[in-house]
Amino acid sequence: MRTETDLSSVGEPPTRARTEVDDIADSYFDASMALDPVEATTAGVRGYDHLLTDHSPAAVAERVQLARGALRRVAAAVPVDDVDRVTVAAMNERLGLQVELFEAGESTGQLNNLASPAQSLRDVFDLMATDTAEDWANVSARLRAMPDALDRYAEALRERAASGRVPPARQLRAVAEQAHGLAGADSFFERFTQDALDAKSAVPQSLQEDLARGAASAASAYGALHQLLVDELLPLARDHDPVGAQRYALFSRHFLGARIDLAETYAWGLDETDRIAAQMARTAEQIKPGASVAEAVEVLDADPRRILHGTQALQQWMQRKSDESLHELTDKHFDVPAPIRRLECRIAPTHTGGIYYTGPSEDFTRPGRMWWSVPEGDETFHTWGELSTVYHEGVPGHHLQVAQTVYRAELLNRWRRLGCWVSGHGEGWALYAERLMADLGFLDDPGDRLGMLMMQSMRAARVVIDIGVHCELPAPAQVGGGPWTYEKAWQYFTSHTTLSEGMRRFELDRYLGWPGQAPSYKIGERLWLSVREQVREREGDAYSLSAFHRRALDLGSVGLDVLQESLLAEPR
Repeated sequence: MRTETDLSSVGEPPTRARTEVDDIADSYFDASMALDPVEATTAGVRGYDHLLTDHSPAAVAERVQLARGALRRVAAAVPVDDVDRVTVAAMNERLGLQVELFEAGESTGQLNNLASPAQSLRDVFDLMATDTAEDWANVSARLRAMPDALDRYAEALRERAASGRVPPARQLRAVAEQAHGLAGADSFFERFTQDALDAKSAVPQSLQEDLARGAASAASAYGALHQLLVDELLPLARDHDPVGAQRYALFSRHFLGARIDLAETYAWGLDETDRIAAQMARTAEQIKPGASVAEAVEVLDADPRRILHGTQALQQWMQRKSDESLHELTDKHFDVPAPIRRLECRIAPTHTGGIYYTGPSEDFTRPGRMWWSVPEGDETFHTWGELSTVYHEGVPGHHLQVAQTVYRAELLNRWRRLGCWVSGHGEGWALYAERLMADLGFLDDPGDRLGMLMMQSMRAARVVIDIGVHCELPAPAQVGGGPWTYEKAWQYFTSHTTLSEGMRRFELDRYLGWPGQAPSYKIGERLWLSVREQVREREGDAYSLSAFHRRALDLGSVGLDVLQESLLAEPR
């Protein structure tokens, strides 16, 4: 049942006077945006949309030096209130880890199949405005900058290889395939710029020609990256995925903003997959008495009420469901400021199969957006398996969390609002949001509930695989015990998810090449639930769930240790 929550105790936070700590944080933020134009576009900061980020070794070192300077300045500052104290703690944690990763040799020449410069230099075009000739001029400038940007990235890859840290062969092959696709005749760049060429009245002829040349040069640059990966680096690479417990512990801290007991968390992940499997079995029984989970899925997939045909129908369903959740939750369970009551749902120009969220610009002229990257050829979609993901990416998930933080200019400095993101905090909140929607009755339908549980099962399984493989812990008896291998990881993952084979391969490669990130979802949810319970126990009868949510979200995205310390600290 859906119940309304009293929001009368949750008012607007008072406007703060700016402090020395705010000035240090914002000075660092402004300088970091100038050194990372792709991140500036992602954050919605204007003025850098014609530039691409330099990923050369010298540029990486320059960004780390900027972080060191900010750490020195914040160490000498005197916090004047609780907001300042959280800023200091968050900067020490985030920037300190940035320095630590660099000194460990982990920052230069990063490469994996999902989130490295090979992807971010392309992905930024999805966020660029394309309404005016000026917008398209920025696109043209970025396209023409691509060869130099990828040359600088290649310099970093070569330096990493020379230091003996060649990326694993599996990741090199995956990124080489992506680069090959971007270099093709019908590449993303050609399709993207075709929009401008089709709108000839809005784009001058000379700019159309620049765009066509820029698209060709960007595609050619990815062809050169493909050649580098295949001809130079792949012969030097090992087919060895584990990074080892020491490196993994550093990556885990980076993605969680918290120190955890990895062996205990691995054991918890095994128990969690079993717990969710039992819930799935009980839910399958509700869908069809006596049915297994696989048989229940067949029933759901055959239900015409749960089927969408074509990407247009998918986009319209996403938009309708996200609008409904905004309407149902606003002023009942959450106070949602007016500027963030707009969430756009779009079909992404890529075809990886993922669903993701991008935040609004600082002035909200670019709204928050939910994107669905539909694999090529997919035309049939089943709503029962995706509803909880709409809540994860939209409201009360990422959109409420991220956009509300952007909105809190009266409370937080720009670094807190736009420049600080911790995966365990953000993705943990989004999983927490799915569970909250179930608790509030929005997933009472057994099919929708099974869809949520199946996604939870996948996320618990990747805690096991990610920690187990990289820390070289014993594999579970379910897959034969002993050392983890790719085949055992594949078997375990396949038994806990219904993703297509192509998506399972992509996901497993992601875990092997981006250690510590994928578990941050489920571990982050665990830590969110833990801190909520601690606050509830401390406050007793005065506890309010809506007030807890508001206080927590008003902190912005911070490390989970900082989150816990801040919510449990006595006000000064």
